Amino acid sequence: MSKRRSFVPALVALAVIAVVGVAAWAAWPVLIQGGSDEKTAPDVVVGEVNDRPAPGSGETSEPEADQTPSEPTLEEHVAEAVSGMTLEEKVAQLFVVRPEDLTHVGTQVAAGEATRAALEEYPVGGICYFAQNLVDPEQTREMLSNTQAYYEEITGLPCFLAVDEEGGTVLRVGSNPAFGVERIGNMCEVSSDDEAREVAVTIGSYLTDLGFNVDFAPDADIADVEGSTLDLRSFGESAEVVAPRVRAQVEGFLSTGILCSAKHFPGIGGAVGDSHDGTIMANTTMEELRASELVPFEAAMDAGVPFVMVGHIILPNVTGDYVPASLNHAIVQGILRDELGYEGIVITDSLSMGAVVEEVGYDRIGVQALLAGVDMVLMPADLEAAYQGIIDAVASGELSEERIDESVTRIVRTKLELVG
Repeated sequence: MSKRRSFVPALVALAVIAVVGVAAWAAWPVLIQGGSDEKTAPDVVVGEVNDRPAPGSGETSEPEADQTPSEPTLEEHVAEAVSGMTLEEKVAQLFVVRPEDLTHVGTQVAAGEATRAALEEYPVGGICYFAQNLVDPEQTREMLSNTQAYYEEITGLPCFLAVDEEGGTVLRVGSNPAFGVERIGNMCEVSSDDEAREVAVTIGSYLTDLGFNVDFAPDADIADVEGSTLDLRSFGESAEVVAPRVRAQVEGFLSTGILCSAKHFPGIGGAVGDSHDGTIMANTTMEELRASELVPFEAAMDAGVPFVMVGHIILPNVTGDYVPASLNHAIVQGILRDELGYEGIVITDSLSMGAVVEEVGYDRIGVQALLAGVDMVLMPADLEAAYQGIIDAVASGELSEERIDESVTRIVRTKLELVG
């Protein structure tokens, strides 16, 4: 025991001598240089272990963790964009309008400072152009390019630049020889799924080249009654024919970068009459709807269709009332959202049509659409009145801002993921 105790002090003494010797050796270059210049002092921090390998020693150390912040996800981008908007900016996103609805000119064929000023006041979600706005390729490209540039400068988002280009009787571009594109025939003449896809690729390609990013096509309606206004526009008289051709067209449009819209939910091909002029109605039951009219829309959804356009048909045997589908909660929320599970953008058919303007006031049309579950209001007869009506409904508590955010989130997500 005594020998072990006497050995410990000896070990301590040797350790002290060794430490002092190492310290003196480390300090020797500094002493030689005659000072403790910071530039030449050893890279030692008191209280920390300096375990970095000496340069050229061949030793390696564990790599430092990558401190580069990860890229924000799409959902983070969307949430940031929506949270940065005022209520007024969010409400404006809910509308797709004619260019004249913004600028109040007779017929708009150019986009300049008047367009910029109008978009600053009403940064709408999208603009839909018609044949009278489209003179030739150069004019159209310049007008759309300027509009998109102004819009992105004002909102930081892309604008939906839309057109109705189905083929046959609904051609805004292809009907004008100045564009020099193939004139597509009626969809009732399409003879196969492959041909349907090729038609969509042809249309989508020339629309993309001009600067459009949305085409309100294809028609998913089944024209199964004599006298249907969809006789020429529909692919056929049965779900077995229409559904795969609708799917093919959605795939074709998306392959060209054009967003598309299946219309007119839940199917207006079985009604006689034209919703442009007045009310249209069908006695279809819910069982018949599931077995036939809904099938092409389900095919479009399976193909990833970004928009579904809701028509103005009245279906009393389905809803128990006489409210047009575009404003009917049982149709939009009950069937399209809840039963079919659609999560894309729901847009109305034009709300300047006789089928709806006779039933609802200009200031209530947008409110009723949102209460039904719609995201975007297409071409109301009076933009300012419809816009203010939604603002007032939020102020009164009839609509919550959370409900507005729900639709704007879908709109912004689609714009950032598929357009910009």
